[in-house]
Amino acid sequence: MLFILSHPIQYISPLLKHLASKTDIEVCYYSDVSVKGGFDKGFGKEIKWDIPLLDGYKFVFVKNWRKNQPMDTRFLNAFNPGIIGELRKTKSKIVVINSWAYATDWLVLIFAPLFGKKIWLRTENPINKELNKSKFTRFLKTILLKHILFRFIIDKFLFIGIRNKKFYEYYGVADESRFIFTPYCVDNYGLNRKYHELIHKKDKIREKLGIPSDKKIILFTGKYIIQKQPLDLLKAFQLLPNEQYALIMVGEGELRSQMQQFIDTYKLSGIMLTGFVNQSEIWEYYVAADVFVMCSNSETWGLSVNEAMNFHLPVVVSEASGCSADLVKSGKNGFVFKEGDIEALASAIKKATDSKDINSEMGAASASIIQDYTIDVVSNNILKALKK
Repeated sequence: MLFILSHPIQYISPLLKHLASKTDIEVCYYSDVSVKGGFDKGFGKEIKWDIPLLDGYKFVFVKNWRKNQPMDTRFLNAFNPGIIGELRKTKSKIVVINSWAYATDWLVLIFAPLFGKKIWLRTENPINKELNKSKFTRFLKTILLKHILFRFIIDKFLFIGIRNKKFYEYYGVADESRFIFTPYCVDNYGLNRKYHELIHKKDKIREKLGIPSDKKIILFTGKYIIQKQPLDLLKAFQLLPNEQYALIMVGEGELRSQMQQFIDTYKLSGIMLTGFVNQSEIWEYYVAADVFVMCSNSETWGLSVNEAMNFHLPVVVSEASGCSADLVKSGKNGFVFKEGDIEALASAIKKATDSKDINSEMGAASASIIQDYTIDVVSNNILKALKK
C-alpha cells in the first residue's frame, strides 16, 4: 500500500509503524514541516514535535515546488510534480489518500488510476460541518464529489466515525462494500502504559502544579483560537463554585490576551494557562485532571478526547465536535452539550464531577469505550479489505 500524506502527523505515524509490521507499506509526504519545525499560526509560535514521526516505516519526501509552506489546506501550498514518478514506480496496487485539498492531491487522483492503481480515501469530513456550508458550495461539491470523484475515481472509503460515513453517504456513496471502518484513534497502547506509569504519582503531580488535592481539576488542551472556544470554558468556570474547582488550559494562541483579561476582570482564581506543551510532557496534565472538556464550535473529530479517555477521564464535548457522536455516551462516560451554551457546559462539568464515585465510574466507562478506537482495529480492517 502507498499512503499519501501532506506531512508527518503525530497521530498517524504510530498507525503507519503498526501497519508496516503487518504488511508492505510506503509513505509519500508533501512536506517535512512538522519534522524540521516551523511557525504554527494557531499556536502563534515556532513548533517542533518532540516525538519520533518517521520511525518504523518506509517513506520519502517528494520535492515541494512551494518551499516552506504551512500545510493548512490551501490549494497551492503543496505542488509536488515528483509524485507522478512515485506513483509510476511503486509496486503498490492501493493508494490511500487523505485529502483533495492540495494541487498534489489532484495529481494523485488523476495519475494513480492511469497507472492501474485503486484509490482509497480517508478524510475527517463530518456531515454536521458540511451541512453548515452554503447551498451553493454544497451544489458545487455535489457535482465534483458525487458525480465525479466518488463515482468514478475513489474505490473505497475509509470512514473514521458515524458523521464521516454520513458525509460520504450525503454525496452519493450507498454501496456498503465500499466502506471500511478505520476509526480515528491515537496510540492507545502507548497512552495506557503512560497512564499506569503516572497514575500513582497523581498527588505529586498536583502538588508540583500547585493545586490542592481537594480541588476538582477541569482540563482543556488545544490552541487558544476562536474555533476551540476557550473563552466559553472560562465563562462556564465562572459559574462553578470557585473554591471547589481548578482549571488547566494547556495550549497557546491568539486569544491568550483576551482570556487573561477575562480572568483579571472577574478576579478568577485557580486557572492555569500553561502555554504550548509538547507531546512528551502533556500526559501529566491528563493524570492530574478529573474531567476533560472540548468546547469547539467546529471540530472535524477531536483526538484529544481519545487521549483523555485513555487516561480514564469523563469527557464533556460540544455537539459540534465530530467525535461526540461516537465517543460520548451521555450520562455514561460524559456529556454532550450544545456549543455556545455556557450554562449547559457548566452543568455538564458539575454532573461529571459531582462525586468521586460518579467521576470514577465515568472515567472507567471512557477507558472501556475507547478500546473500540484503536490502531489494531484500523489495521485489521484494512488488512481484511486487502484480502478481498
